[in-house]
Amino acid sequence: MFGFRVIKTAAAAFAAIMIAHLVGIPSATSAGLLAILGLDTTIKRSVKTVVDRFFASIVGLVVACVLFGTLGFHYWVIPLYILIAFPLIVRATFKGGIVTNAVVVFHVFNAGEITWPVLWTELQLLVIGLGSAMLVNLIYMPNPEEKLSNIRSEADRYFSRIFAQFAKTLRNPDYMWDGGELIEADRKVEEGLELARRSRENQVLKSDEFWSAYFYMRKQQLESIQSMALLVSQVYRQIPQAELTAELFDQLEQDVKREHYMGKAEEMLRELEERFKEMSLPETREEFEVRSAILQLCRELSRYLVLSKKDKAPHVT
Repeated sequence: MFGFRVIKTAAAAFAAIMIAHLVGIPSATSAGLLAILGLDTTIKRSVKTVVDRFFASIVGLVVACVLFGTLGFHYWVIPLYILIAFPLIVRATFKGGIVTNAVVVFHVFNAGEITWPVLWTELQLLVIGLGSAMLVNLIYMPNPEEKLSNIRSEADRYFSRIFAQFAKTLRNPDYMWDGGELIEADRKVEEGLELARRSRENQVLKSDEFWSAYFYMRKQQLESIQSMALLVSQVYRQIPQAELTAELFDQLEQDVKREHYMGKAEEMLRELEERFKEMSLPETREEFEVRSAILQLCRELSRYLVLSKKDKAPHVT
């Protein structure tokens, strides 16, 4: 099955070739090659790509005119041209246009003369090829909203499963969890961050930061969850405080899948911390170690909830 980018590449190349053919430019297929080189994954990157390729070719043509005009059209002049032109192009910050520049200059070399018709032809090929690539990119870029929403749902489900595992482990310290959900959640968050970045680069007039902020929040929360996982693993015996904390994770298992910040888990956490203060002190070293881990777990959970409260939309009643 053809990818969308392949279809756009075919459309841009065909449009460039047909326009060059109708204009009457020799080697019209070269315009198609330049169109292929001018395409990129996002609108902003495509604009930069086209600008780099166009001005890199202009710099290259100037150097080529000087060298070919003074030294002649000999094969040994080509490496000399590369040694001079390529560093100039890089210093001019048009590094991305080196390949396009080479295509244009080699056309001039094959023509065997420096004349206005030859240079005008190359300029037309540049404008038609790179312009077609730009036009195709501007006409349509796929809307990633649905895909971003799906990635969010999948990531949230993995977060929910993680909290369910925490609750299960707190209730049964002998339960062994392999942590697979942590790996999958991280993979989904990274996928969401990358797609959100590309989506932002496709917004020319107005940049929407919602998805970037959301997945960055999830990335920060994953770091907090990894700390929580280490603390949960230190709860090696059953105590009442562990059961109470497990109920808190039961609530989070549901809340994390909601689009809005509900605040229920935060309220439960405050009540739980007050109950802990009213409980008697540990009687054994083992109980002290386990309760200490649970207390640190609650503090790490508080940090997690602060991130949710900050970047999730509040629930409106």
